[in-house]
Amino acid sequence: MQNRFDSKRILVTGGGSGIGQATVLRLLNEGGAVIAADISKDGLQETVRIAKEWDAIDNLRILEIDLTDELAIEQKIGSEIKSIGGLDVVVNAAGILRAAHFHETTLDLWNTLIKTNLTSTFLVTKTVLPALLEAGKGVIINFSFTAANYSHPYFAAYAATKGGIQALTHAIAAEYATKGLRAINIVPGGIETGMTKGGALAFPKDIDTSLFAKQAAALPGGLGSPHAVAAAIAMLASEDGRFITGTELRIDGGAHM
Repeated sequence: MQNRFDSKRILVTGGGSGIGQATVLRLLNEGGAVIAADISKDGLQETVRIAKEWDAIDNLRILEIDLTDELAIEQKIGSEIKSIGGLDVVVNAAGILRAAHFHETTLDLWNTLIKTNLTSTFLVTKTVLPALLEAGKGVIINFSFTAANYSHPYFAAYAATKGGIQALTHAIAAEYATKGLRAINIVPGGIETGMTKGGALAFPKDIDTSLFAKQAAALPGGLGSPHAVAAAIAMLASEDGRFITGTELRIDGGAHM
């Protein structure tokens, strides 16, 4: 495999599962020095186990952290960046997914989604931005979701967080383009992760399943693999994506054509 990330220093949040974990493994395999950050100790240990199986453990560092804690982000992530001598890429893959009728969405659920998805992306990006600018060709990969652009029932609060991330990313891309920084949104849909497989996502009992008909992937095979998303991230974060910024890449098997 081409080592597009030799000498590159990378932070991946949500690195203990799903797309974040797949991204950690992909970028390690392409020669990157990767910090995998996650609130789940068990998830991080699973990432370590797989990295060992892939013979890609040498350049992996793990960081157990609550990404809603501003002080922890500043201190722990700041320390990790200093210890590896800077940062070239951040992939903000951490987040949670919740479903509810809009009229039953509580303020507590709304605030939890905003804090965990949108505010954590803001805090991490703000903390690492000086290092990315110092690198000269820094890259920010953030995560929106198809619900931010297309009508997804039962995901109003979640969609709002992802729409906010999408707008945030565009603003950052515009503000820092002349300094060599790129910022891109990944827009996944229908990807098999711990949040979506095995009935892990709890829907209201009285949902109308017909509302999801237009969201079925056009490509055969059902849900997509996190590794398909990781492959796209590897392209965008490398020099192969050097002319791409301030935009989205939708990865959903053609569900929203």
